[in-house]
Amino acid sequence: MEIVIGSIPPLQPQGQKVPQKGAVFIDAQLLHVRPPRKGVAGPSGRERRTKQGSDPRKGRVLTIMVPDGTLLPADLDSGRYEVTLRLVRR
Repeated sequence: MEIVIGSIPPLQPQGQKVPQKGAVFIDAQLLHVRPPRKGVAGPSGRERRTKQGSDPRKGRVLTIMVPDGTLLPADLDSGRYEVTLRLVRR
């Protein structure tokens, strides 16, 4: 005898994701990859940066270049955008 009180329905195969409304695919070139920032002490031994924040320990900082900057939204620096990367080997 098997008693199941709660269960989820079986998973169905995932289809192709449809981009969100207003999502735009922009080609870019990867220029540089570096490890995350560590604390930067100034001459007095205190943190020089005024903004308190830290990069994830396992993170990587990517520098990219978009050849056609007119494709980027004008208010990109507002922080209201989510960026998704798709890496394709040449």
